[in-house]
Amino acid sequence: MSAARPVLIIAEAGVNHNGSLARAIDMVDVAAAAGADIVKFQTFNSGALATKAAPKAAYQKVTTDAAQSQLDMLKALELDEAAHMALMAHCAVRKIGFLSTPFDLASLDLLVKRLKVSSLKIGSGELTNAPLLFAAAQSGLDIILSTGMANLEEIEKALGVLAAGYTGAMAPDIENFAKAFQSKAGQDALKRHVTLLHCTSAYPTPDEDVNLSAMQTLSARFGLPVGFSDHSVGTVLSVASVAAGATVVEKHFTLDRALPGPDHKASLEPDELKELVVGVRRVSAAMGDGVKVPRGIEKATAEVARKSLVAACSIAAGEVFTEENLTVKRPGTGLDPVLYWSLLGTHAARAYEPDDLIHQ
Repeated sequence: MSAARPVLIIAEAGVNHNGSLARAIDMVDVAAAAGADIVKFQTFNSGALATKAAPKAAYQKVTTDAAQSQLDMLKALELDEAAHMALMAHCAVRKIGFLSTPFDLASLDLLVKRLKVSSLKIGSGELTNAPLLFAAAQSGLDIILSTGMANLEEIEKALGVLAAGYTGAMAPDIENFAKAFQSKAGQDALKRHVTLLHCTSAYPTPDEDVNLSAMQTLSARFGLPVGFSDHSVGTVLSVASVAAGATVVEKHFTLDRALPGPDHKASLEPDELKELVVGVRRVSAAMGDGVKVPRGIEKATAEVARKSLVAACSIAAGEVFTEENLTVKRPGTGLDPVLYWSLLGTHAARAYEPDDLIHQ
């Protein structure tokens, strides 16, 4: 078994910039200072994302003006192309990866064709958006796909759409998506390009609804790398997810939880983001390669803590070893105590003083 790859930490800025490029740039700085690998934003055109009649989620009604429509809320949170370019440039300066989630085809086109991003994140709400999934896969880019609100059948359908988009061998329709998922070419493409994130789409998510064990279910069912998009309170479950097999950890953060906006209250503040990164790095390093052998660092301890066969009393050369003159004591630098019974009844090759290590 090879050593586990380092866990990818995505600091999810999302829309916590509240539509301000200056605040978004400050968030890049915070994510970089915390040691995250990637800072992620959201790319959307509000008019292409929601209808005028689309309601807000329950948590959004609590965290924003309940009388404001979802469409108006989204309009205030958009970042234009110039802002995206500025953010990408600043990420390069701060040596942190840039990632964004497209919510519509025009936004996907912006990310892929004009900004030329290196990978894509698809949010849970788009898991059933087959046209967006198909176009995303046609880009040939790696995709991190969140699976909140989904069952295994829906995830398989989404992966079929991606497989068809990646392979380009079939026209997009329901039957061909299923065939693409089952094909060797489709499976190979998914394994090369797709990571699944377990997610519970509730903000914040109660601990009893987090269901970290679902990551093993996703891994066993689809054979793809898995990770955790964490909407719970605090950092504990993000850190715990690494021990449960997460190769990617995504967590929302904010400059200040008291800021107005839909996601701030369920987000980490800067010091907490640093805490998360430290915790994830520690657990990731501690996972090791799974091979149960003594670590090099244990050698000195073994010599002190283990035991050897020693003389319980004076033993003359040629004297027979017995239960009375042979015992087991520290240190562990002599004969293995498992040889105790083999020595009983044999003759000492030389004389021993009490507590001498036995050497035969």
